[in-house]
Amino acid sequence: MFALRAVTAAVLALGLIGAAAPPAQAHDRPLRGKLQMTGDIGDFVPGVIDDPVHDPTVFADRGTYYVFSTGVLNPADPGGVFARRSRGTLAGPWESLGAIPLPAWTRAYGVNHLWAPHVVRRGGWFYLYYAASSFGSNNSAIGAARTRTPGVLSSWQDLGPILTSDPSRNYNAIDPMVFSDGRQWWITFGSFWDGIKMQRLSDPVTPYGPVLDVARHPQNPPNPIENPQIFQHGRYWYLLASWDFCCQGVNSTYRTVAGRATRPTGPFLDRAGKPLAEGGGTVVLQSRGNQIGTGAPDVILDHGRWYMVHHYYDANANGVIRMQIREIEWDRAGWPFFRPDGAP
Repeated sequence: MFALRAVTAAVLALGLIGAAAPPAQAHDRPLRGKLQMTGDIGDFVPGVIDDPVHDPTVFADRGTYYVFSTGVLNPADPGGVFARRSRGTLAGPWESLGAIPLPAWTRAYGVNHLWAPHVVRRGGWFYLYYAASSFGSNNSAIGAARTRTPGVLSSWQDLGPILTSDPSRNYNAIDPMVFSDGRQWWITFGSFWDGIKMQRLSDPVTPYGPVLDVARHPQNPPNPIENPQIFQHGRYWYLLASWDFCCQGVNSTYRTVAGRATRPTGPFLDRAGKPLAEGGGTVVLQSRGNQIGTGAPDVILDHGRWYMVHHYYDANANGVIRMQIREIEWDRAGWPFFRPDGAP
């Protein structure tokens, strides 16, 4: 989920390597606070529309923003990674593009859809990492695909599984996030079981070396932590993760926690100084108003400001899953926070 001195290094950590900055005319002033989202930001009407936006990842290419997310849930015809784009701003208007085709190999993992994608740019290629699993199982795999044209869904070339887990392992190979610290590439991943893990990458699809412990939930079992995201801001590396339970509509308890470290591999400490690997974590976002279960974070640096995308269950729409993008702000001690909704 990843000491460098340049803004370029921060962009590396976010997986936006080499991505062209959106044009200056996209908006005259930086977007602030909770963005007023427009367009296709998630909807569900039985038999009419299924526009999923669970576990979003955000990135940009040549003036266009993209959000990829978990696919349509359908046991009979599992959904591949779902894509949408905005040619305007991070607020939209967002346009749903449909799904990247499901790779045939993933069916061996009992998938009802592909989960929790993450996209990075490496050289002239965009790499997509995604999870293949079934709910409650750690018989799981992280797969990869690549393209030079992310908005052309048929252009994604699947590269197969790159990291797997099974009941003999103490971790779950889902929720991948890939980043560079400027010298070394890393993959961080994990959900429940023994928490968030990290491993080196020798190339975009080859993990190697020891599997490192990164973060746990204070309640173990069941250790409900997932969705790691690691990035650099200033002198610190920050880890964001989701605590507690998703996927229960308006009864979901997801919340976003943070820790930070002086090295990309940690140890990550919370605001009180407790290691995240020992159950520490500072809550930075939880349910607000109609937005229930705010979690599954991803981050982007845009126009000199940091933003986080997350999903939520809309209490005003019977728990429909939608996406929200918020500006990340920083207090004097260097901790991220989100201003109250509606604040100027």
